[in-house]
Amino acid sequence: MTNSTHTMNDTQLRVKAIALLKKELGMATTLRFLALMNQNSTTDYVEISRQIYEEQQLDEIFTRAKQNWKS
Repeated sequence: MTNSTHTMNDTQLRVKAIALLKKELGMATTLRFLALMNQNSTTDYVEISRQIYEEQQLDEIFTRAKQNWKS
């Protein structure tokens, strides 16, 4: 993660993330992804998190999180 991500507010983060999705996936697929994320319940977000972190050790996750915490 770059230093610029530490100073972004929530709106700037959303705009940047959508721009990156659009660049990587194209507009139609980005819109499809956003629609899917908005129609699913919180339970789905939990499953997505499990899949993201399943191969990682807890101490790795915490180390990365500490690097991104604001002082």
